[in-house]
Amino acid sequence: MTGMRILGVILLILGLAGFFTGGFSFTKETTQARIGPLELSVKEKESVNVPQWLSIGAIAVGALVLVLSMRKP
Repeated sequence: MTGMRILGVILLILGLAGFFTGGFSFTKETTQARIGPLELSVKEKESVNVPQWLSIGAIAVGALVLVLSMRKP
């Protein structure tokens, strides 16, 4: 596999993952206060949404790169 084919496959996989999942979430832990040996920490759940137009664009570009890399000059 050439570099362009690998790039095309990666874009396709990332585009499909973004399209079907719609985003991802993660937990962030922050320290709110320290009073002597006591420490107050808070866990916040953050989410990142992946726009569908970005996922569809990644799928289209990945497919285009894959098709163009398979053409023989």
